[in-house]
Amino acid sequence: MNTSPAKTTTPDETAAAQDAAAKDTETKDAPGTSSGAVDSATARDDLSSQPEGDAGDGIADEDLEPDPFEKARHGVGAGAAAVVSAALGVVALTGAWSGRVAAERETLIGQIKTSGGGSAAQQISEIYGDAWHTTALVNGVFALLALLVGVVVLVRPAFGAPADRPQPAWVRAVALAGVALGVLGVLISAGMYFDLFASLPSAGTPAGG
Repeated sequence: MNTSPAKTTTPDETAAAQDAAAKDTETKDAPGTSSGAVDSATARDDLSSQPEGDAGDGIADEDLEPDPFEKARHGVGAGAAAVVSAALGVVALTGAWSGRVAAERETLIGQIKTSGGGSAAQQISEIYGDAWHTTALVNGVFALLALLVGVVVLVRPAFGAPADRPQPAWVRAVALAGVALGVLGVLISAGMYFDLFASLPSAGTPAGG
């Protein structure tokens, strides 16, 4: 029976084989490990740099359209005050029911005072003059209110905290109209009260006097 002699391995060959196997293992493992670490670091950087709230859709806050209701509410108070100023100015020029009531009251008081007798000049002053002056005074109060409210609306943006939006142009226009009507009403009321436009009627001299 023939037997072949067993192949013997020298210590040098064994060490060389182990070194080659270790190099192959390092070569196979190193690229995979390095790539995985780089990918993980890149993913963490991307997540940390992305703003909160935009991770899902990526929409920035400045890209959103402004709220139309918020825009409509801007200047509501100033606009209402400007309209009130203009309305008060119109009332001051045309007359208010409160002025007519006050004038009728003065006329009634004058009639009561002169019912027991009195001169013609006294009757004119008590019945007609006082009612005329009362109407002018009431109209002047409405005109002064219109002037004050309009001025407050115009100068309001200059005081307090600055607004994020400028005052609407129509608010300033209506407030200016209220101021103009208020000034005109004050002038007319002052002229009526001091009898600058028309003086009180005077009693004629009795015949043969």
